[in-house]
Amino acid sequence: MSDAASTERGRHATVRDAQRDALPPWAQVSERRRAHILRVTALLEEWAEALRLPPEERDCWRDAGLWHDALRDAPEVTLRTLAGTGGGPIEILHGPAAATYLEQHGETRDAVLEAVRHHTIGYPRWGRTGKALFMADFLEPGRRFLPTDRAFLARHVAADFDGVFRQTVRMRLQWSIGEGLELFPEMVELWNAVR
Repeated sequence: MSDAASTERGRHATVRDAQRDALPPWAQVSERRRAHILRVTALLEEWAEALRLPPEERDCWRDAGLWHDALRDAPEVTLRTLAGTGGGPIEILHGPAAATYLEQHGETRDAVLEAVRHHTIGYPRWGRTGKALFMADFLEPGRRFLPTDRAFLARHVAADFDGVFRQTVRMRLQWSIGEGLELFPEMVELWNAVR
């Protein structure tokens, strides 16, 4: 390992190494949320294996999976303080809050930070890590809606990553509209970027 690579690893090793395949000690989640996080992470690891990703990218995918909802059940005051915003619905603050926590504790990988920060509402400039987390969060098998369609997409990620991502964005938009949920500008911008 080069000196630069060793230094870079050192910047986020304090956050990551203590929990290779477990939730971080700072996580504030219910048992139900913990199960969701582990299903998302397992799906990301399955896809990373099928795509034969290099170890560094596999680490990014796994870590994004383990951390994306790590503050999902934290108190509202904690979420708003870390997210740096007084406004916005509480349901979308856990990603920005977790990304801020990670940055404060040495995480420097932009791919991981952007994936965690925006996984709930989308981000049109994501690389593969963000796209993979967005898909895994929506397609993980524990969710009860549209199980056949979502399982079909999950099985085809390795064969058609970009196509499945586009379809996942479309499906998530349609589901949000059908449920009467708020459409955030970032999600609309993401759809306009991939359609």
